[in-house]
Amino acid sequence: MRYEPIFVMGAGRAGVGLARAFRAAGVEVAGVHGRHEAGGPDGVSVGALPASLARSIVILITVRDSQLDEALRELLAAKLAPGAVVLHASGSAEPGMLEEVRRAGHPAGTFHPLVPLADPSRAAEALAGAYIGMDGDSEAKEVSRALAGRLGARTMEIPAGEKARYHAAAVIVSNFPAVLLRLGERVLREAGISRGEAAGAARALLRVAAGNIESGDAARVLTGPIVRGDAVTVRSHVRALASDPEALAVYRALSVAALELARESGTASSQLDEVRAALGC
Repeated sequence: MRYEPIFVMGAGRAGVGLARAFRAAGVEVAGVHGRHEAGGPDGVSVGALPASLARSIVILITVRDSQLDEALRELLAAKLAPGAVVLHASGSAEPGMLEEVRRAGHPAGTFHPLVPLADPSRAAEALAGAYIGMDGDSEAKEVSRALAGRLGARTMEIPAGEKARYHAAAVIVSNFPAVLLRLGERVLREAGISRGEAAGAARALLRVAAGNIESGDAARVLTGPIVRGDAVTVRSHVRALASDPEALAVYRALSVAALELARESGTASSQLDEVRAALGC
């Protein structure tokens, strides 16, 4: 089936990054449309939707969730190619206007890159080997599979009614490492280590930890006092963090979650019970 040219509606980091990745993969991009600054290396248009929209086989909407229905209304008021497929890149929204789009004869669905597109210049690299969450009409999913394939990505279908849980998982994995990094830096500074050393040490540690995860199952690469069943060390951590309630709450919550990983890796249940007691949970 045909899936190009593609028109990207939304010129933020995700939209520009996806457009660049498609172009790098040899997919024809008819245009990128935004609300603010026009032109630039990506040829972004602003204002009224351009004529290139009418010849686009696929329209990918990459605006914020709160703007999705408005963007879909704008599309419906414009001239679209007959049967053009409309996809949106939100991993959490279920825009009501999609039904209007379908009634107008356009298959619709989700094309959500499961990768943080913070830097458009690295989007092609980031998407290679990544997953794309998809749902929608059969034709929309077929197009999503084809586009993902051109990017070197894989697709997985988002189960009906489970978008919120799916997106929560994406947020946990893609955003919380940065939160943990900043929190770790803070705790190091609270221990008397300089800001520069704390930042450098925490980043180096996170980089190696991420590399370990790439090389094996999460349970098998878990290190530290929990997987060792070392309740004495865990108890000392809890005491040390008592002056920082936010850090202590995060430490406790993630340590409890780590107990199951430790159990999978073979740590004795009796030791894990001692660790849980040391956590005060």
